[in-house]
Amino acid sequence: MSRAQHDPAALAGLFSGFGRELNSLRTVDEVMETISRRAFESIPAAQHAAISRGRKGKFETIAATSELPLRVDAIQYELSSGPCVDAILADTTYRVGDLAHDRTWPEFGRRASAEFGIHSMLSVRLYLENDDLLAGLNLYSAELDAFDETDQTTAVLLATHGALAHTAARRQDKIDNLEQALVNSRRIGTAIGVLMASYRVTDEQAFDLLRIASQSRHRKLIAIAEDVIESGELELPPLPESRHRD
Repeated sequence: MSRAQHDPAALAGLFSGFGRELNSLRTVDEVMETISRRAFESIPAAQHAAISRGRKGKFETIAATSELPLRVDAIQYELSSGPCVDAILADTTYRVGDLAHDRTWPEFGRRASAEFGIHSMLSVRLYLENDDLLAGLNLYSAELDAFDETDQTTAVLLATHGALAHTAARRQDKIDNLEQALVNSRRIGTAIGVLMASYRVTDEQAFDLLRIASQSRHRKLIAIAEDVIESGELELPPLPESRHRD
């Protein structure tokens, strides 16, 4: 490996560049898609890239740069073993250069090589703040010994910043959801006030009327509330006819 590949300043610059891009994203999906895409673009040996995400015993492949990772990963999920699964569960990084003859995952390696022509993989764990949610960045190549230490360093940098950006995006998502919930709560409260004035009912009864309308019309409560605020009226289902005879 050349001195440039060990240059701390170069690594710091690469790390900062990834960070600026990832930290500008607001959603978890955007973060995951960017990590996968940037890994594919930044590591020439990578012919495909994707992220495995889930919880112990159940994973899914997301943000894939092609259909192939989904098919290769399906074998790992079926066997509950493979570079990406074990990198996540063992909190480590795996770089495999000859899957067809690999002794660690003989069944997976044989099938990945024979069925899809994949001979090399690089899998890196993403350390997410949510301990229950697990994830890993995976790179794939049809070439033997495709990935080297430099590729591994780049992948680790992406995974590190990706995990930080993922945490930030989750926090932002929670904030956005809370803010929207507060707005919705105010609008529903306004609609309740309109119904209380229009129908001379209590606040609890007004809320029940909103829920009845929501259920009968198969619309969200906030949508019904907005209609009430705009029109001052509430469309309710007819009362059932009494079956008792006098």
